[in-house]
Amino acid sequence: MSSGLQRRRVTSNNNSSSTIAAGSIPNNSLSSVSPGPASPDPSNYHSESFASENGHRIAFDPRDLQDGDERSKQPRLTLMEEVLLMGLKDKQGYLSFWNDNISYALRGCIVLELAFRGRISMQRDPARRRLPLCDRLIEVIDERLTGEVLLDEALKLMKGSEKMSVAAWIDLMSGETWNLMKIGYQLKQVRERLAKGLVDKGILRTEKRNFLLFDMATHPVSDTGAKDEIRRRAINILTSKTVVLNASSLVPEDVPFPYLRTVAMVCAAYAANVLENSLSNLSHDARDRAFGRVDELLGDYSQWPFASKPGGSGSIGINLAQEISDELNANKDKELQIEVVAAALSVFTRLDSIL
Repeated sequence: MSSGLQRRRVTSNNNSSSTIAAGSIPNNSLSSVSPGPASPDPSNYHSESFASENGHRIAFDPRDLQDGDERSKQPRLTLMEEVLLMGLKDKQGYLSFWNDNISYALRGCIVLELAFRGRISMQRDPARRRLPLCDRLIEVIDERLTGEVLLDEALKLMKGSEKMSVAAWIDLMSGETWNLMKIGYQLKQVRERLAKGLVDKGILRTEKRNFLLFDMATHPVSDTGAKDEIRRRAINILTSKTVVLNASSLVPEDVPFPYLRTVAMVCAAYAANVLENSLSNLSHDARDRAFGRVDELLGDYSQWPFASKPGGSGSIGINLAQEISDELNANKDKELQIEVVAAALSVFTRLDSIL
C-alpha cells in the first residue's frame, strides 16, 4: 500500500460501512481542503510503562510522578490560605468589614509562595543591587503549574509580561495602578476564591447568611484543628525562647524552608492586620511582647542579606536565626528566590498599619 491516506471510512444511513477511494475525489476538491494541524513530534514526548498485577503494561508520563513528588513536599495550605484563615471569624465565617489591608497582603503572599515554590526569582543582574530591594526585577524560572489556581494564574501573568519589580507586581495584582493598559493584571475575588479552595480542602464550609438587605455566602471553620495548628505555630515563633517547629499534617517534614516560611506567615498576617486574632488568648503583656517580636522579624527579614544573625541577643527565639541560616546554607542555589521573599516583606513594611 502506498504511503499517505488511501481511503476514508464513512457510515451510511443503514449503518453499513463503505469506503471511498482517494483517487475518486476530484483534484480540485483535494486542493481546496486545508491541511490539518501537523502531527506532534513524538520526540517531544516521553513515556514509560510498568507491569501491573494481571500482567498488562500500563503507560504513564514520568513528569506526572515528578509533579506529584514535588507537591508532596509542599505544605497543605498556601501562605494566602493561612493568612485568610487567621482573619476569618470561626463561627461567623467572614472577615472584618473594616480590614483594608488584607487584600493587598494576600497579593504579597502570592509572590512569597511562588518564590518558596521555586517558580520565580530575582533577575540575575549584578546591577540590581543599586536599586531598592522591592524595586528589583523578578523573572519566572519554572513554568510548571503548581496546582493552586491563584498561583498558576499569577505565574501565567508573570510569564507573559515584561519583567517588573516585586512592588509593581503586588500593586498590579491588587489593582493599585492608574495605568489603564495594565488594569487586566488585577486578580479578582481573591478572598472568595481562597475561601472556596479551603472548602475543597475540608477546612471551611459554605453557608448563607442574611445581612439585613441581602444574603451573603459565608465560610465558617469546619476543621478547627487546622486553624489551631496555625495559631500554635504563630505563638511558638513569637513567644518561645527556643523555637521548634515539628512536622505536621499541614507542614510535612520535607517542606523546604519551614522556619523562614513561618516567619513570612506571621509577617504577612501582621501586615494584613489579622495576627491579633491568633494572639487573643495571650495576656496583655505577652501580646505586646509578641507584637514587638514580629516588628523585629519584619525589620530583620525585609533586608537582603537578612539582618538577623545567629546567636543574636534576646530572650525570644534565640535559635531562630541559626535555623534559618542552616536552611539557607542547605539551599545555596536558591538565594535569588529567597531575595524575592525579602523584597516582598519589605513591601509589607510600607503598609499604613505598620508605619
